[in-house]
Amino acid sequence: MRLSLLRLRRHKDFVGPERRLQRRRTIGRRLWPYLFVTPAALAIAAGFLYPLAKVVWFSFYSGSLGALTYVGTANYTGLWQDPVFFQSVLNNLKLLTTVPIMTILALLIALILNAQIRGWRQYRAIVFFPYILPATAIGLVFGYLLERNGVLNTQLRHWQLGWMAKDWLGSAADVVPAIGGVIIWQQLGFGVVVFAAALLAVPQELVEAAKLDGANGWQIQRAILIPYIRRTIEFFVVVEAITVLSSIFTYVYVLTKGGPAEASSVMEYYIFENGFENGAIGVASAAVVVLLVLACVLIGFYLRLRASGADTGR
Repeated sequence: MRLSLLRLRRHKDFVGPERRLQRRRTIGRRLWPYLFVTPAALAIAAGFLYPLAKVVWFSFYSGSLGALTYVGTANYTGLWQDPVFFQSVLNNLKLLTTVPIMTILALLIALILNAQIRGWRQYRAIVFFPYILPATAIGLVFGYLLERNGVLNTQLRHWQLGWMAKDWLGSAADVVPAIGGVIIWQQLGFGVVVFAAALLAVPQELVEAAKLDGANGWQIQRAILIPYIRRTIEFFVVVEAITVLSSIFTYVYVLTKGGPAEASSVMEYYIFENGFENGAIGVASAAVVVLLVLACVLIGFYLRLRASGADTGR
């Protein structure tokens, strides 16, 4: 009995270190991938999280960088009392109407190109070309086109259509639709390429089966192609909505500088004007936080759509 216990103890003493070594190796294998992620995580923290935290911190202060004064939520309260801020938010919401317009146009063009008409690759490249142009260059060109005596109005008068000529960028009623038209022209190509790529991934067996069942082209598009790329359409809508909310500063700055009388100001331009021109860092930071919250709401809406689609098997 004593001999067996001694052997058991010796066996434990012999196996114990081996198990500890194996456990250490297992832990090492689990931690090893995180070592590769660490540099990227540190870069994200330094380039995004830290500035974001500083912006939130600045939103509770007023004054210049050298003389900040804590004001609590006064900057947020001031936003709701500022008519220019409300006008900027309203203009962003107006420009959001460009998203369904460009989505429908991009989908129609992609469906036409998907039929592989003669020269469809060239047409796709032509439609996509405006998307790769710098926004500054687009703003300068359309500034010449849309000014009171610009190319567009000159041609309208030449064609005896002077009644259609307007001060597109100098009228408070027309400036936001004019900027929206420029955004649609520039962003349309992105949607066409995304939708065309998604349509090329549709299994041809589904299309051929529908043709054998007697479905025409419209029925195939409505019942097979469009539902199949539904996730892609949802993705494009959310991406463009975020773009309209947070990436149109260049258009406004180059075309109108927020004018006339702040009629074309958007949230980005409001942030720039307060933060860099007026030196109101706290007000600009509070507006940034509001813009970030709106963008997060859109992202959350998209993720909810994806989750609901996964649950229903779409």
